[in-house]
Amino acid sequence: MSFDVVGTLIDFEGGLKACLSEIAAEANTTIDGEEALALYRAARYADDADLFPDDLVRVYLVIAPKLGLPVDEAYGRRLRDSAKTWRAFPDSAEALARLSRKYQLIAMTNARRWAFEYFSAELGNPFYAAFTADETGTEKPDPAFFHKVFDFVAGENASKDDIIHVAQSQYHDIGISRELGMTNCWIQRRYAQAGYGGTIEPAEFTRPDYHFKSMAELAEAVEIAQAA
Repeated sequence: MSFDVVGTLIDFEGGLKACLSEIAAEANTTIDGEEALALYRAARYADDADLFPDDLVRVYLVIAPKLGLPVDEAYGRRLRDSAKTWRAFPDSAEALARLSRKYQLIAMTNARRWAFEYFSAELGNPFYAAFTADETGTEKPDPAFFHKVFDFVAGENASKDDIIHVAQSQYHDIGISRELGMTNCWIQRRYAQAGYGGTIEPAEFTRPDYHFKSMAELAEAVEIAQAA
């Protein structure tokens, strides 16, 4: 099983909102969390964007005046460094531990390696292998990212047909994994919320092979299938 990490396993939206809210409180103001995510999304996918989460320094300077926050690079660095403390979704670590009994788990994240190390530790270091933007030199949905993983799996005497790709982002993962002929599983983390939050909206919705609202549901389904 291959996994998107940020947004699927790690609650990056919660982490962003928490840090921005703390900055707002210190500035004697408040922010609307969903508005902040929408502004983040628009700024994050600019042509001059850097790798994630380093790019959060630039992003902060873009969105701060629109949120009424102090425009200071030090706060941008604080937002970037907050990635070190972002929490996993409550079900992520346990679900990964359960899934690792049957599958070798591969992380596929657009984050840089330094940030991934914190995310992996938060999740209990469950991965057999991991691919970050540093190793691939690109970000999903670039097919080149996926082909790096395919090449690795081929060295393990397997192929992309043996992979189930698990992710929450229709734009970064589900659509492209379908185009590349992978079996995929959509974890709809925002099922109770409207819109796409901090993730870019896809040009069109891709119906996944499997669809769950949480990692816990996926782990449960795997165990039921095994028992049958």
